[in-house]
Amino acid sequence: MNSSNILSTRIRFARNLESTPFPAKLSPEKKKELLLKVKDTAKSLFPNLDYIDAMQLTTSQAGTLMEERLISPEFANKREGAGLLLSKDKSIAIMLNEEDHLRIQTFEKGYALDKAFKRAVETETALDNELKFAYSKELGYLTHCPTNLGTGMRASVLVHLPALTDSGIINKTLSLISQYGFAVRGIYGEGTRSEGGLYQISNQISIGLTEEEILERLGEILEKIEENETNLRDKYKENIEVQDRIFRAYGILSNARTITSKEAVELISKVRYGVESGLLKLDLENLDNLLVSIQPYSLGEKEPHQRDIKRAQIIRNSLV
Repeated sequence: MNSSNILSTRIRFARNLESTPFPAKLSPEKKKELLLKVKDTAKSLFPNLDYIDAMQLTTSQAGTLMEERLISPEFANKREGAGLLLSKDKSIAIMLNEEDHLRIQTFEKGYALDKAFKRAVETETALDNELKFAYSKELGYLTHCPTNLGTGMRASVLVHLPALTDSGIINKTLSLISQYGFAVRGIYGEGTRSEGGLYQISNQISIGLTEEEILERLGEILEKIEENETNLRDKYKENIEVQDRIFRAYGILSNARTITSKEAVELISKVRYGVESGLLKLDLENLDNLLVSIQPYSLGEKEPHQRDIKRAQIIRNSLV
């Protein structure tokens, strides 16, 4: 698979300790006990994990972690009694006391379902051996939300589909994806909108299928989506209007002195479209890193106008 249109891969396991109420039913004292237990166990197994007390995070720090897609919006907004275990290379992020006791997440750049899954299984298995996760022969892993029962796994990829989006075919594509049991969300997951032709695609069903079957189905869907996206790019890359939008976007990003995050994402998407179509020669990883570093919290400026100025400067320097 030529996966230049896939920015990142994530595997997430929802897990809860056996004979322990879900976080919503735990008292503050019991939440703290669970945090300490899981933290100490995890750090003994994986010394490279750093522990972050969610209550000690500033709003800006929590927002930055969310923009990096290491934590969910829910975790960022409801941090009381919660914690985060994060590897130094940010390839593993375990949310504690979010909706479930543990949300074990592994991340890879680009399309790497197998690699991310292998690391997630290794992490989950080691923790399960020590903590004993709640499991039912009939229902699989027990989770707070019924939609996570079974494997408790969400496999997701962040994909860039500018041609399908610009052509208007995207709505039909997304409808077909949902019919096959997969969800399409915005950059930051559930409850967020797509920006710049960027979509998160993940399985909706985690019960009745094995982890391997979920990964196989997701892979098949991504191959079909990529085929449709590539065909449209090949069809339209010689179109003068499409070329004009791409090169205008590059011109604005290269010269703008102030720019909002929404406009920047839309323009970076067009430039990325140009790189994927062979019209521009730029580093895709650099563009993908920009999509994170120009977000409001990641910029570190409190005043919106100053953020817009700093954002434009970062983009200009990056495109030199």
